Amino acid sequence: MATRRDFLKTLGVSAAGMAMGGMKTFASTLTSAQSASVKTDKVKIAYIGIGNRGEQNISEFAKTGMVDVVALCDIDMGANHTQKVMNMYPRARRFRDFRELFDKASGDFDAVCISIPDHMHFPIAMLALSNGKHVYVEKPMCRTFLEGELMMEMARRHPELATQVGNQGHSEANYFQFKAWKDAGIIKDVTAITAHMNNSRRWHKYDASMLQMPTNEPMPNKDINWDVWTGPSVYHGYSDRYHQGNWRCWYDYGMGALGDWGAHLLDTAHEFLELGLPYEVSMDYALGHNSYFYPFSSTIRFRFPARGSMPPCDITWYDGLDNLPPLPDNYGASEYNPDVPPTNQGAAVTKLNPGKIIYSRDLTFKGGSHGSTLSMIPSANARDIQSRLPEVPKSPSNHYVNFLRACQGTEKTRSPFEINGVLSQVFCLGVIAQRLNTKLYFDARTKQFTNNAFANAMLSGMPPREGWEEFYKLV
Repeated sequence: MATRRDFLKTLGVSAAGMAMGGMKTFASTLTSAQSASVKTDKVKIAYIGIGNRGEQNISEFAKTGMVDVVALCDIDMGANHTQKVMNMYPRARRFRDFRELFDKASGDFDAVCISIPDHMHFPIAMLALSNGKHVYVEKPMCRTFLEGELMMEMARRHPELATQVGNQGHSEANYFQFKAWKDAGIIKDVTAITAHMNNSRRWHKYDASMLQMPTNEPMPNKDINWDVWTGPSVYHGYSDRYHQGNWRCWYDYGMGALGDWGAHLLDTAHEFLELGLPYEVSMDYALGHNSYFYPFSSTIRFRFPARGSMPPCDITWYDGLDNLPPLPDNYGASEYNPDVPPTNQGAAVTKLNPGKIIYSRDLTFKGGSHGSTLSMIPSANARDIQSRLPEVPKSPSNHYVNFLRACQGTEKTRSPFEINGVLSQVFCLGVIAQRLNTKLYFDARTKQFTNNAFANAMLSGMPPREGWEEFYKLV
């Protein structure tokens, strides 16, 4: 069991290696020693979570022509939403418990793709890395600050293994544009960023005055392995309010809109502005605050210190259907990114599409989600500095090809645990502020809050259920 003492010991051991300030993006070039170990065979892969988002990831991997599908694992093999993938790969071995997958078939595959609820990312990724497997995992990478710490430490101990978090925009145009504009001094002296997610894709109509979790319901089919679905989290009996994407809104299982969309909106700014961890996180607004699920609307402010020559920077997060951020003059149209994957929760209907506004001392930029590129506000500013804009390189590989090439030894992943992990921890701090509905002060050196003991206890989350504590001891 992960105790507070264990947590503090873990943080003390790894703190020196966790600083973001000096982090550099991996180059895709290889040393002669690395080149000698390059593999050209197809990557043998096991898919864990094969319906909904899992099916989408599996389809993208199939398009690469670079994978050999060895095994399929899902807790609900009897459901309609898993049948398509099982029919696609009738020869792949099938498992309903990921632990059996590793016990019985570990020697058959090189990599895993994890497309399951947020609360299960940690145990499966840790077991995979400890078994020598490359890991592609959906975002957010982790659900608690401690999980992020342990996952980054495990990845550092296995530099021969590729890790990739599924914020696919990190291999698209926005990634290369942001880096090029930052290196050329176009994006500089950023003092504030607004990120907003105000569409209906992640919202529900549960009762914010509820006094207990939903009552148990009969499972829709006998094949569901609900004990494995629950994993190390607090056990609640089956309810369709948890299953198939509905888990995102519950504190016990998901990371809310911030964890779901933050990685698509703030990833490049966080990496290339070297923001690291904030010193202050405040819940500035909450509608429908309660003990069980995320508020209907949230405004969260993150304050980051100066880094080298870069000034302090505030990020303000807005979510909720009517909790719209203030827009600068000449903002223009709110573009929709057609590359956003669909969900089982309906089409997006919104007044303002997901995006961000970046304020520097001289220029203001706006951008959408995922791989959407930035533009300047007003557009006349872009004409004035057109001659200074650098050439933006094309992406040599999409997010899936990038991961597979990293498995083969020909590229480095663009969103590995050591880069995405700290961003995920930022979201974990934001969720703690959401849950406590307060302002928190955080010391990035000690990895502790300085003004709230309850918040410190939440860094490690609830102790894992009996039988699941082993995953916290793998590092």
